[in-house]
Amino acid sequence: MTAATLLWIRRDLRLSDHPALTAAIARGGPVIPVFIRDAGVDGLGSAPKFRLGLGLAAFAASLQGAGSQLVLRSGDALAVLRALIAETGGRSVVWTRGYDPDSVARDADVKAGLKEQGIDARSFGGFLMHEPWTVETKTGTPFKVYTPYWNAVKAREVDAPLPAPARIPAPDVWPVSETLTDWQMDRAMNRGAAIVAAHARVGEQAAQDRLAAFCAGPIAQYHEARDWPGQDGTSGLSENLALGEISPQQCWHAGARAREDGKAGAEVFLKEIVWREFAWHLAHHTPHILTRNWKPDWDAFPWATDETHRHVIAWKQGRTGIPFVDAAMREMYVTGRMHNRGRMIVASYLTKHLMTDWRIGQAWFADCLTDWDIASNAMGWQWAAGSGPDAAPYFRVFNPVSQLEKFDPRGLYAARWIAEGRRAPSATALAFFDAVPRGWGLRPDAPYPVPIVTADAGRARALQAYENRGF
Repeated sequence: MTAATLLWIRRDLRLSDHPALTAAIARGGPVIPVFIRDAGVDGLGSAPKFRLGLGLAAFAASLQGAGSQLVLRSGDALAVLRALIAETGGRSVVWTRGYDPDSVARDADVKAGLKEQGIDARSFGGFLMHEPWTVETKTGTPFKVYTPYWNAVKAREVDAPLPAPARIPAPDVWPVSETLTDWQMDRAMNRGAAIVAAHARVGEQAAQDRLAAFCAGPIAQYHEARDWPGQDGTSGLSENLALGEISPQQCWHAGARAREDGKAGAEVFLKEIVWREFAWHLAHHTPHILTRNWKPDWDAFPWATDETHRHVIAWKQGRTGIPFVDAAMREMYVTGRMHNRGRMIVASYLTKHLMTDWRIGQAWFADCLTDWDIASNAMGWQWAAGSGPDAAPYFRVFNPVSQLEKFDPRGLYAARWIAEGRRAPSATALAFFDAVPRGWGLRPDAPYPVPIVTADAGRARALQAYENRGF
């Protein structure tokens, strides 16, 4: 009989359009899916780790429906895979490629180590539509600006999604597995876990349903509605894409069909999928974007770096006195996600009105977002701060007051997330006080704070700082 193949699961929690899974089945013999809780998983922020735990539970259930199981193990990836090979007699290991520096280094070590002992070790695409090294400028260099990148890939053929297998060949005896219960992926969330979980749409089927519903209706107005935080005008697929519960190829083809049907917002939706690709293109070719200013001339900019400053604490707690900023931060704490325009506003306010280093905001998002994506998060923060590629001009300082008046004139967004000063606060606004740490000492009946830095004062201070630095 053909020896078993280990399917090393990472951010690819689906059965359909899974090239590594398809290859494992085509090889013949049993397929043993395994997820490894290594240092990278242990180092995840509270909300991403919690959401990963939910995703793994849903994926394990999907595997059971296909006659398989998910084996859970902890430890160094190469050591765990070698142990499973010894236990199962497996001769092949396959996985979906990662593109951040830590994943690339780990995977290279794993591949080299396995091949040394004669194990067939192969990685496959699937997390992106286009491998970063396949998209180049006419001079053979990586793209550094989004629009030319979009123009280069918009007419490229995207692989048709692969079908999900009806059955996955199973071994006669399954290796011993650890349990998600023992892993306590939700421990750091404390009492907020149940509140955030109520807003999650977990698993492959939920992701497919979400995509279908979006393409059947909201995508037609997506080009306009996506900017209105008080409306449900976005796809909501970011949490599913982050964990591979749906593939970008599946989203692309659904969006392309909507465009062919004449739905006006479909083109913008496709551009957003490519924006995600562009973030990973940059993370692969210029990995310093994840930790340092992409533009080195910003290294000398005098951003504040004190995370304990009262302004930073107020920003994290959604208590800046600026309703758009506070509503967005509270939305994140309750749902694990934040409206895209809200992300721009809170990032601009922290880096420009409060003159605080973007990495402080990046780290807070990495702890609080269930749709956290290391490349998109870094590029988004540097875009807002002005230090990154395709950045908003440094002198553009979003006015969080006029932005809310423009994109939420009826006050729906603020009412949904801010309880203070309201006779009958919404359930979502009150949920914030049930989710936050008790040590914050926040109450819905407390007065709403006065602005820590007003829109006008913050803008003036930012412009003066830019002028003084010669920007």
